[in-house]
Amino acid sequence: MSDLQSKDLLPKRIVCLTEETTEWLYLLGEDWRIVGVSGFTQRPKKARYEKPRVSTFLNAKIDKILDLKPDWIVGFSDMQANIANDLIREGLPVTIYNQRSLDEIFSTLYQIAVTVGKGDLGLQKLNEMRERLDAIQVAGQQFSRRPRVYFEEWDEPKISAIRWVSELIQIAGGDNCFEAESRESGAMNRVVTDEAVIARDPEIVVGSWCGKKFLPRVVANRAGWEQITAVKTNQLYEVDSLIILQPGPASLLEGIEALHQIFKSWQSDQ
Repeated sequence: MSDLQSKDLLPKRIVCLTEETTEWLYLLGEDWRIVGVSGFTQRPKKARYEKPRVSTFLNAKIDKILDLKPDWIVGFSDMQANIANDLIREGLPVTIYNQRSLDEIFSTLYQIAVTVGKGDLGLQKLNEMRERLDAIQVAGQQFSRRPRVYFEEWDEPKISAIRWVSELIQIAGGDNCFEAESRESGAMNRVVTDEAVIARDPEIVVGSWCGKKFLPRVVANRAGWEQITAVKTNQLYEVDSLIILQPGPASLLEGIEALHQIFKSWQSDQ
């Protein structure tokens, strides 16, 4: 028998159930390994047309995935447990990550890079991202005052920021009004009431309603919200969910930049 080579042991037919893995593999130049992607994939846009779409966030076309003969299936969140269960019962190798913090995002991306034989390149890119986060944090520390920020992930019910978004808010120069809630992994544990938001009086409201357009006018017209400083001063902003609610490169590259620009603009008006 011939000696094994590491390249022969790496996965060559990967199905990505969520888009952060797809984007990361493209950034690593390993997109040739991808044989299936999420139907929600937008980054990079060409992946949506180059690769078969085999899943949504909560459902997957099991037969189609089987036809692709994957040697690794990668997903995100406990909410994909049922998909993972079905695929495992079919004898397929499945990894579901559950990253919630920035440290966990960095760790997950590194693990994926190592798994496709690009650990060194992955580490280089992650260090570049970390350096940019550090630079933004230094810039945010120069603000004369940090704005109180309410980040709304969904409107009915009102879901406040998940942990990595809360950490990005902090780095970008703001203070999340619901920081304690952000440490809850389940979305329903981050639901907040009108009364709670009014009481914490955010100076900036950032909306990122996953999959639908944020409507500042609707937010401003909520009962009692006319008392909120952000509404009085028209500090209602949208950050596209594609660049902030993805626990991967998009948040680290573009989501943080969008938040910092909002806070920087607010700061200049103080």
